[in-house]
Amino acid sequence: MNIILLGPPGAGKGTQAKILVDAYGVVQLSTGDMLRAARTSGTEMGKQVAAVMDRGDLVTDEIVIGLIAEQLDAGAADKGVIFDGFPRTLAQADALDQLLRSRGTGLHAVIEMKVDDAALVRRITGRFTCANCGAVYHDETKPTAKAGVCDACGHTEFTRRADDNEEALRTRLMNYYRDTAPLIGYYYAKKQLRSIDGLGEIDEVKARISDIVQGLAQEPVDA
Repeated sequence: MNIILLGPPGAGKGTQAKILVDAYGVVQLSTGDMLRAARTSGTEMGKQVAAVMDRGDLVTDEIVIGLIAEQLDAGAADKGVIFDGFPRTLAQADALDQLLRSRGTGLHAVIEMKVDDAALVRRITGRFTCANCGAVYHDETKPTAKAGVCDACGHTEFTRRADDNEEALRTRLMNYYRDTAPLIGYYYAKKQLRSIDGLGEIDEVKARISDIVQGLAQEPVDA
């Protein structure tokens, strides 16, 4: 199966992609992971990526599509792919569609993880991490048992991501809705869009996605 996970930053796309990988043996293609791996790969494509990133420029759609093509040709197309973080724009969606068709395949579904912005902001801004062992906590939903002390290792220092503040998150959300939200209409028109509530517990969201995935085996792929 080939599936795209759509959703704003913090919706849990990466977490659910990993669950699908474990459950179905598909390949997760994360744009960020591919770029980091390519930069140190020594391949011609990797050298292009390194040169662009070293200059501080944005990686072009052509390069990202090239990286995806490499993964498909290396066997990902045989296992099925979960696209995490791509496409982000209509131009990228068109390029991905052409690439998949050129490999004799297509998308089975695009799963939109819908969220409430205010709830998402509370979820993200409340996160903090033990500076020693990396255990993750939340101000409201998962505080430490003893204030200021890590449950796992007893450490007393914690960190928060610099971009896990309300102003930064709302900027990221605005960018998402500006650039990526049009994809919702695009895939709806192609009858590939499935929408779920993305703000439940991890297992709840997993169950909603599993219901969709299990139904895909009985539907033809749009290749």
